[in-house]
Amino acid sequence: MKNTLLFLIAISLISCGTPKTVRVSKKVIKGDWLLNSITYSEKGTYNVNLLNDDSKECFEGSTWQFVPNNNRGVYNINGIGCSAGARNFIFTIKEIDPQTGLYDFLLKPTNEKYKSDTNQGFRLRLAALSDMAMEWEQTVTVSGKPFTITMKFNKQ
Repeated sequence: MKNTLLFLIAISLISCGTPKTVRVSKKVIKGDWLLNSITYSEKGTYNVNLLNDDSKECFEGSTWQFVPNNNRGVYNINGIGCSAGARNFIFTIKEIDPQTGLYDFLLKPTNEKYKSDTNQGFRLRLAALSDMAMEWEQTVTVSGKPFTITMKFNKQ
């Protein structure tokens, strides 16, 4: 009886743990990244304010650091004419479908700018992740149609 109880407790703890693919993703994402390019699913000129922070031009070339053991990070914007500086955030990777490898990535800024709205966060799709490259997608609605913003990173 005692062994059965211990076995059931062990199984319940394992089943509640973080999926292996998410643990592997956190290991891969750890470190410093450069946001190389941002593209849109539709052609045209758009005035997009990414993460309620700054323009596409300011985000391209920004550096990002991920510390998965505490789910924290920081990105730095340094462009001319941009609101330069470091922005802190917390993040979560959540596996959506183990068969396809799709993930949700939740990024929540923690700087003073966001203190008045502590629930503000941004859900992104972690579309691709390898040892040297990462791709995020965010789909929003523009004029009633889906509009996808793609952000491509390289590990430094």
